[in-house]
Amino acid sequence: MNPAPNAEPLAGPGTGVIIERILCPVDFSEASVKAYRYAQSVAGRYRATLVVQHVVELQKHPSGFYSASWQLFEEFRRKLIADGQHDLQQLANSSGGIRAECIVQEGLAADAILSLAQERAVSLIVMGTHGRRGLDRLMLGSVTERVLRYASCPLLAVRQSAQDSSKRDVEDGSVPIRRILCCVDFSAHSRRASEHALSAAAGYDAEVAFLHVLDPASGSAEIAQETTAAIETLENLIPPAARGSTKTHVAVRLGKAYREILDFASEARPDLIVMGTRGRHSSDLAVFGSTTYRVIQLGPVPVLVVPG
Repeated sequence: MNPAPNAEPLAGPGTGVIIERILCPVDFSEASVKAYRYAQSVAGRYRATLVVQHVVELQKHPSGFYSASWQLFEEFRRKLIADGQHDLQQLANSSGGIRAECIVQEGLAADAILSLAQERAVSLIVMGTHGRRGLDRLMLGSVTERVLRYASCPLLAVRQSAQDSSKRDVEDGSVPIRRILCCVDFSAHSRRASEHALSAAAGYDAEVAFLHVLDPASGSAEIAQETTAAIETLENLIPPAARGSTKTHVAVRLGKAYREILDFASEARPDLIVMGTRGRHSSDLAVFGSTTYRVIQLGPVPVLVVPG
């Protein structure tokens, strides 16, 4: 995408990013436990309240439906809920930092997450995703996919990977965020993403690299001109106040967007990637071919997805 000729700064001196309530759904997988550590850390940095949620999905326990009587089925259902409450409280008590409100519900996970997020007017959802490969790589998992598609607030997707182990998390609930990569295409939604990147940088005393990827369809002469223009636009988009308080870099790459983002991430080794999407129900969130989906699936670090 070509730089806008009269592009406005990515974020003003005050980014306007306010995170008051954080929702962290947990299914007790390694990825979701790691996501909880990130949720605790962000809540501490922003002095936000933290709600940790577990959803009991009865359809995932088909054996219960073959109980000899309704009473036995009801006992089975109540035990699942009680076990969820026990395990959730144990997780909340297992680490220091922000203490979370624990909520256990029964229903479909994605619907329950979206409903609670709306009910509590949460500012951020933090959830784990497995980022599977093979056939499963075409989807992030039905729960993450649906929440990402329909949530009206930003979502931090935390993937458990070999390179970024939960062992890096420290006992007090903080996580290391020293370098942030913000992907920019000069649109309104990427501008909002940059506000979150600069806000996170201020909260964690981190540096930010702003990356723009050019489409290689143009000829070599046009590419050289577009690259120069994109670098200048990126530089102009960073507000003076951010320059004075945050270490920033700009970079322009040529090629397929998700590949260049992943290649840049492998070189720069950021602790967080920030990306914008065009908002709810958008074709930008299509499962196939989505840059955002591919970066979440294949990237080595958590990805903050900010709707426009």
